[in-house]
Amino acid sequence: MIDITKTTVQIPVPVYRLLRGYSFDPSLSVQLDTALINEAVFKIVWEKGLQPGPVGEYLEVIDFDPASGCFYEPVDLNDKYILATDGLVPSESNPQFHQQMVYAVAMTTIQNFEKALGRRALWSSYRKVQSDNLTKSAEYYDEFYQHLRIYPHALRQANAYYSPAKKALLFGYFPASANAPGEHAPNAVVFTCLAHDIVAHETTHALLDGIHRRYIEPSQQDTLAFHEAFADIVALFQHFSFPEVLRHQIAKTRGDLASQSLLGQLAQQFGRAIGQYGALRDAIGEFDVKENKWEPKQPDPNDYQTIVEPHARGAILVAAVFEAFISIYKSRVADLLRIASNGTGVLLPGELPPDLVNRLADTAAKSAQQVLNMCIRALDYCPPVDINFGDYLRAIITADSDLIPDDDLGYRVAFIESFRRRGIYPRDLRTLSEDSLSWNRIRDDQQQFIFRHLASRVRFFVHQLTYLNEFPRIENLQDLNDHVIELTNENIDYLKGKLIPRIDQRWSEIPKEAKENARKEILGEGSVPPDRWQSVKKQNICDHKYTDRELAEMIIWETMSDRERIFALSHTAQGALHFWLATFKQDSNSDDVKKFEELTGLRFWQSPEKDESALGLHYKNGKYAFEVHAFRAARRVGPDGERVDEVLITITQKRDVGIVADLPASYYATPEDERDESQTFEFRGGCTLILDLQTLKLKYVVKKLITDNERVKRQREYRNGEEQASLYATYFGRPGQSGDGEPFALLHQEF
Repeated sequence: MIDITKTTVQIPVPVYRLLRGYSFDPSLSVQLDTALINEAVFKIVWEKGLQPGPVGEYLEVIDFDPASGCFYEPVDLNDKYILATDGLVPSESNPQFHQQMVYAVAMTTIQNFEKALGRRALWSSYRKVQSDNLTKSAEYYDEFYQHLRIYPHALRQANAYYSPAKKALLFGYFPASANAPGEHAPNAVVFTCLAHDIVAHETTHALLDGIHRRYIEPSQQDTLAFHEAFADIVALFQHFSFPEVLRHQIAKTRGDLASQSLLGQLAQQFGRAIGQYGALRDAIGEFDVKENKWEPKQPDPNDYQTIVEPHARGAILVAAVFEAFISIYKSRVADLLRIASNGTGVLLPGELPPDLVNRLADTAAKSAQQVLNMCIRALDYCPPVDINFGDYLRAIITADSDLIPDDDLGYRVAFIESFRRRGIYPRDLRTLSEDSLSWNRIRDDQQQFIFRHLASRVRFFVHQLTYLNEFPRIENLQDLNDHVIELTNENIDYLKGKLIPRIDQRWSEIPKEAKENARKEILGEGSVPPDRWQSVKKQNICDHKYTDRELAEMIIWETMSDRERIFALSHTAQGALHFWLATFKQDSNSDDVKKFEELTGLRFWQSPEKDESALGLHYKNGKYAFEVHAFRAARRVGPDGERVDEVLITITQKRDVGIVADLPASYYATPEDERDESQTFEFRGGCTLILDLQTLKLKYVVKKLITDNERVKRQREYRNGEEQASLYATYFGRPGQSGDGEPFALLHQEF
């Protein structure tokens, strides 16, 4: 007989946490037609160590209201009653639900990015200075930011924005306009943190900044517009992840998603509360006040040439992507509609059968998720600076064809067609075929040994990114040394400092018990180094001799989260790549360096001819300076099981160019500390190198030439032109100023 009192059952950790929230915003919960579909259940990946706030691996919700000086009690999502009911009941009057709502929507957005990109999401970092007690030197390092902070009640105003400086999302609340339509009682309080679209929009700004931090720099009309448009695209397509909403809207529109529906609208409550008709923005139509009815938007190719306001300009891109989705959806449901209409394609009057609604909804959801994946995945195929809508179209087409060579459902054709109808054309292209829009694949005769060397060496870092629990032995990089590219002992020490910066401070901050536990976990024996270690003294542990500093590095690594390890490895890889490229360019007269410059658009070797074509390019010791801006590994699997293993390396350079006009060569002959910097602005160029880890070949180079004086001219006109200057000055200060304010705060006041 079995004694069940002694039987232990291992209860598995849940895979997901279910949290209730608004599908759109609270205003739809008080309308009879939409009340039943406005409550959604968000499926969030379970975070084991989630603390009250909530505070997890990615997010820290801090509910402080500066206007009233009040801290609201943080919600504990691990409370047994909250867990049992899939989170708190949606409520405008409960601050703890507000905290739950921003957490659920922000985590959903993060999950969509990670799924599409094939890697963990990281926030942008700060560059700081560290002093090393051992070497008595000071070095720059990029500080890891684990949490994006979210303040649900930060502002008492009709605004919400992402702050790059604070690494935070700040949401406002405000009384509805007395002129608002009847959905609101006069002076009713509207909370932006309860609008799914606004939370998803602001979270996307933060995620995009973490991938391309130069995209918030002013360069030309498309930069601000792209940030706004991309954030709207993500918010829109997340609507299609709510099954009840999708079935309701498909039934209401009889399957015609090109007609007016909630799915193509953004921020309904906010739009009405500030006194305008309907939603804040609509991807496919607008309300005609004169005719008193909603009308679909007709694409006008001239809009892209004439509209400059960021939201209105971004709406062109949003409409192009949404129209592509509509075309894809129509193509995929055409057979269902033929069956349901006995071959005519015209449905009979009346409500659609529930089975047909379910099939249409399922197809719409799959198509929307695939389009969203295409849009996010394209970010890896974009240039590192100065993006425009044409670049983004090329990135979408290339990224999709790279993973899914056979476009049998016509997704890419749909994108090309919708962009063409709005006059969005990449510069310097004569045709809009799929082949011409894809970035040029690097031919075998263009391959250079340097790319094979780089690809083979970064495999070390890709391996470490795969096995994060394994402590990286940076000194093993010296085993890859050859007669062409070598790392010295000094280089290795520098890279170790990038792997774990501020090691003295970090070591002193770790509690003694945590050090002991980490030491037992990774070594099993030996003693924990003292707070002030001796780098020469060694312990013999498991037949290996470790200095105190080496043991401390291993223990600190054990206490780091996976995302911090990814961050540390990526920035160490950037340092190693900089050393390898700097060594490569030492042979300044070699044909290989010249070919590298032609292929990448970078400038490595200083010469009078190059000085003339790139005046103001930063240099050091007779060599042009460059920055390895980012290193990322991506592993993706296509729908048919195709696996793509790639490394993405971005390299940037900068020039000082005249704000008003080109400056004479004599200006640049003046020592840097004696120049009048108010006459210049920083002009950036660079490239994204996409390397295939399986073949060790360079696949694509996506570049913005540092010598492109036409781009210089366009950026100068954007800063100084009549219409453009007003936009630039509004968000970034007058030309010549630092522009260190909050561009998104000002931009979102333009709602």
